[in-house]
Amino acid sequence: MKLQFSLKYFLLTIFIFLVEVLIATKLEHIFFVRAYLGDVIVVILLYTFVKSFIHTNDQKLILGILIFSFMVEFAQYFNIAERLGFRPGSLMYIVIGNSFSWIDIVCYGVGCLLLYFGIQMKKKSQK
Repeated sequence: MKLQFSLKYFLLTIFIFLVEVLIATKLEHIFFVRAYLGDVIVVILLYTFVKSFIHTNDQKLILGILIFSFMVEFAQYFNIAERLGFRPGSLMYIVIGNSFSWIDIVCYGVGCLLLYFGIQMKKKSQK
């Protein structure tokens, strides 16, 4: 693992972040998109963000993101945002989340699998 800025991944991060904002603010009435697609995409956002600044092993990074996502979701079970003193509706309350869901766990797993298979397909096409 070494520090290395990647403009490509940084621009992807900005694009995916804007998609997430769009989902949260303008597409909330489309249940599937708001409830599931956003959680699938958020792990991809984390991946591109890390890859913007660090050159590292893709498989280890994906596993780390999956574990991190699970930890955040399980922290929601224990109302971590409230325990840290964040008020409902505040930015950090929204970022951390406020309700545990097994479906979210599945969505994070799907997002990580999509990342993994996408990277594997990219590697095969480059050979």
